[in-house]
Amino acid sequence: MRRWMGLPVAAVMLTACVTINVYFPAAEAKEAAKEFVEKVIGDEVQPTAPTPTPAPKPGGQSASLGPRIDWLSLVGIGSAYAQSSPDITIKTPAIQAIQARMKGRFDGQLRAHFDSGALGFGNDGNVEVRDAAQIPLAARVGVNQAVADQNRDSAAVYREVAVANGHPEWEPQIRKVFARQWIDSARGGWWYQDAGGGWKQK
Repeated sequence: MRRWMGLPVAAVMLTACVTINVYFPAAEAKEAAKEFVEKVIGDEVQPTAPTPTPAPKPGGQSASLGPRIDWLSLVGIGSAYAQSSPDITIKTPAIQAIQARMKGRFDGQLRAHFDSGALGFGNDGNVEVRDAAQIPLAARVGVNQAVADQNRDSAAVYREVAVANGHPEWEPQIRKVFARQWIDSARGGWWYQDAGGGWKQK
């Protein structure tokens, strides 16, 4: 009888593991997007020094507790949770090569036109020509080509990040996270599209 009573619990735990493993790690994706976008735009935020952890006092709580048992790992939930919280990687050679191209293009051909207000970040993760009149006539063909190349590389990044992390189906969500991050990282005076497609200036 006891053997049969344990089956529902095991079934629930197995179901929980399967459900946990497919969730989209939004927080990790946001951190990866921020790292990528700041590298492309420039002015990277310098990491802050970690706060030193005070040493435990002799005879204090840390000393009295002794080794702890990780009960979740005994039933397999610990490993399942680790798998369900991936550290979204952007360190593959393909992603880094695209990132380098995008940074070079942004610095060399696009940044000045963001500063002038000619270009802005779309709400779909792309760069948009907001006001072509702000671009000198002789430069328009080159800027339009640079915008198209930047958007093609952006699409490749969203795809590569999803594939590199073993979930190609995450591509639309990755794009959405990156789209938000381009806008969040935009510098003062740059333009961006709101959710309804209207242009706003930072």
